[in-house]
Amino acid sequence: MSYIEKNTWLFGLIAIAAYLTYVVLIVSQGTSRIEEADYVWPMIGTIGGAIAAGILGGILLAIVRPAENRGNPDARDKQIEHTGARVGYSFVIIGGVGAIVLAMVEADHFWIANLLYLAFVLSGVLSTITRVVIYRRGF
Repeated sequence: MSYIEKNTWLFGLIAIAAYLTYVVLIVSQGTSRIEEADYVWPMIGTIGGAIAAGILGGILLAIVRPAENRGNPDARDKQIEHTGARVGYSFVIIGGVGAIVLAMVEADHFWIANLLYLAFVLSGVLSTITRVVIYRRGF
């Protein structure tokens, strides 16, 4: 498994772990209505934590397996990256449209922010799954 493929796995796992952490932080507040939960700082913290974990994870992968280190991605790696990104963007678009609809019906900010966060997470996970499947089975 190449460095790029390992980094792809890492990205997907971090996205899932960060979002699950966020959900636990929100649910554990024990508010009577979920919209009343303090979501801003847990969201900022889990997003920032995911970014930091991704950077540190990439560095650790490069240190643990220096022989497999990045190198230059070949044409196949670039095509897989591009295809995975295109597939993942579909959830960003769906989330954006959903957020516009929620804003039009004057939904609580909690729901708009959480829809966008979920859309970004699903985008990252779908992108990761697409890339891994292509690495394993080909186009």
